[in-house]
Amino acid sequence: MTVLPQRTRIKICGLTREADLDVAVESGADAVGFVLYPKSPRAVSLERAAELARSLPPFVTPVILLVNATPAEIDAALAALPQALIQFHGDETCAACEAPGRPYLRAARMAPGFDLVDFATRFPSAQAILLDAHVEGYGGGGKVFDWSLIPANVPRPVVLSGGLHAGNVIEGILQVRPWAVDVSTGVEAAKGIKDAGLIRRFCEAVREADARIADSET
Repeated sequence: MTVLPQRTRIKICGLTREADLDVAVESGADAVGFVLYPKSPRAVSLERAAELARSLPPFVTPVILLVNATPAEIDAALAALPQALIQFHGDETCAACEAPGRPYLRAARMAPGFDLVDFATRFPSAQAILLDAHVEGYGGGGKVFDWSLIPANVPRPVVLSGGLHAGNVIEGILQVRPWAVDVSTGVEAAKGIKDAGLIRRFCEAVREADARIADSET
């Protein structure tokens, strides 16, 4: 059986404009994120997220980022974006994440002393665990955490996030070997406003990292 080379999936998060969405898709993003957390500077309304998601081509997944949302808010979001993957980025329990009956990512806020293996074990139904820096509030701080805090035996696929950009994502992929990477601040000209060149360079860097891994394994 032929073993295919590793391909790190790419998620561009915090999108608010059609032009940025188009560049993300053209650059090879596998998923795009819409922040439905009102306190975030990248927040969009549910109606706006649905409008943006309607322009996505097949096989590019919309992801809705929620923080401690109520069941009614979750139901409304899924009704507006029925094809979306949920990213729970607050203090949600496993039961709360499973209640909608939809695939989900669970964000983990990395800090010294945090037991990631235990955390991931408590969310066995998660599609993946998204690793972000522990900052004031919930994500979007553009801060890199210490990747050495990530153990090798995490029982769920890992999405590496937190302060990634074209200049460090290769190192992150080579060190962590994540299933996917997630970027927001690192491809921005301003909060919520993406830079087309930065998006393209980020996606190119991810592919370069994958190529290096493939070369090292042949």
